[in-house]
Amino acid sequence: MWLIILALAATVATAIWYSRAEDDRYMLKFLALMLWGATFMVFVDRLIGYLIGDGAFIELTAEAVALGIILLTVSLMFWELILLLKDPRGVLYRRGHSPNS
Repeated sequence: MWLIILALAATVATAIWYSRAEDDRYMLKFLALMLWGATFMVFVDRLIGYLIGDGAFIELTAEAVALGIILLTVSLMFWELILLLKDPRGVLYRRGHSPNS
């Protein structure tokens, strides 16, 4: 289930980024790339686990849903941290003003 959650989030982030690609102030390309990377890693993990007989390819358990939500939450938190550091709108660090004025 965590593969499905991450793939759905990556698809939505990519669609939103593509519709606003000219003005990517909020770095949606970074969010989409991060989610696709996580989706690919989970896909490879589940595929290898399935091929060696370690379990089902798609797990529909409460733990799998919780893990998918946690992974998505951590990805969004990391994206927000990057947004705060880059400050694309200049909210935290006003451009053109010195910190002492």
